[in-house]
Amino acid sequence: MQLEELKQIYQTIKDQALEDYKEFLKFPSISSEKEHKQDVRNCCEWLNNYLINAGLTTEIIETAGHPVVLASYEKAKNQPTLLIYNHYDVQPVDPIELWKTPPFEPTIRDEKIYARGAQDNKGQCFYTILAIKTLLQVTKELPINIKICIEGEEEFGSFGLSSILKSHKEKFKADYLAIVDVGIPSMQKPALTLGVRGITTMDITIEGTSTDLHSGSHGGLAFNPIHALVELLGALRDKNGRITIPGFYDDVQELDENTKKQFNFSFDESEYLKSFGAEASGGEKNYSPLERAWTRPTLEINGITGGYSGYGFKTVIPAKASAKVSCRLVPNQDPKKIGHLVSDYLQKIAPKGVKVQVFNHPGGGKAVRVSPNSLVVKAFAQAYTHVFNKDCDFSLEGGSIPIIPELCQASGAEVVLVGLGLNEDNIHAPNEHFSLDRIEKGFLIIANAIQLLANKQISK
Repeated sequence: MQLEELKQIYQTIKDQALEDYKEFLKFPSISSEKEHKQDVRNCCEWLNNYLINAGLTTEIIETAGHPVVLASYEKAKNQPTLLIYNHYDVQPVDPIELWKTPPFEPTIRDEKIYARGAQDNKGQCFYTILAIKTLLQVTKELPINIKICIEGEEEFGSFGLSSILKSHKEKFKADYLAIVDVGIPSMQKPALTLGVRGITTMDITIEGTSTDLHSGSHGGLAFNPIHALVELLGALRDKNGRITIPGFYDDVQELDENTKKQFNFSFDESEYLKSFGAEASGGEKNYSPLERAWTRPTLEINGITGGYSGYGFKTVIPAKASAKVSCRLVPNQDPKKIGHLVSDYLQKIAPKGVKVQVFNHPGGGKAVRVSPNSLVVKAFAQAYTHVFNKDCDFSLEGGSIPIIPELCQASGAEVVLVGLGLNEDNIHAPNEHFSLDRIEKGFLIIANAIQLLANKQISK
């Protein structure tokens, strides 16, 4: 089926597709909040029914947390199998007061749809299953075998899917693996992603006294845990943005010139800063913006808690203060090792008078890097080129998808990372959105890549 024909077909189905997409977005499938457990279940069941109606064989696999939806088409004899990964869970919506419209009442403004999950990852999930559904209904068969894995805990550690990949490994065997959960630099610069950073996360708690103290009676006597926390966090990076923890960079390999040539590192930093209302960028000096975002490890403070922050004033020296910290990692760095290095360093430099506790969260993941020469990468790169009518660059992604190494191991497949997200989509933030034209482009890319993999008409 030619690209022009696919475009014409999309025009006939787009109105109903938009209504289905909105239904998908209405579920508050927040995996990290217990009060939304039933909402996550309802979203899973809606998705399962959609896939059944698409003509696929489906299965809901229960986990200790949220269920995983598996769907498949395995009737293409002597053809390869493509395993596609998505997730249907979403991030919390706080701060709710910053949303211009309710996060689970999808709203269209300026040809963009606003809702939690509009991009990450319900939008990308939806154009994927829409493409497969449409191909199957129009042609009555798919040119290759397809397996789809859609989990409900990506935003919460993927613990359920991780256990299934061990206990049901045979269900995930495939030749190719497409992770449809990443982005592109811009609509004028399509690019296929060849890697993501790893991640480890931790809670840091500083304890001073057994109870909050009056800041008049005890100020100048008792050690303030917030002061200690701020000093400790400030000591984790130097003035050049380099992380000061001993051993943090030991396993980091600098990119050689040949590797750098694989990627397009061009970046309009002024436009980036303007889009977020910022005056300057951060990170390590002596590296370009995209080198910092893609190829260097980071340590970020994601939240701080301590003392009184309600209405009015309460003059206390708090008993404790805490921070949430995450480290993005690059190939060869081990999440557990980095977590221990952070903990050991904080214990070493902590001032006398406070106790330091560091809880390293399970569920971290290693970085992933993909060869640009694999068949599945070439197929999707060619599909991007066809749809955008521009040469497809290669890029990396600064974010993390910790389950990818486990999916690769279970499936035994060559992997590619696919997506149409943009920096300005506000994922994980208020007013998340996804432009409607990217639903069409995503639909066309998935459908075109599937046909390319079947025909093996791929440019070398």
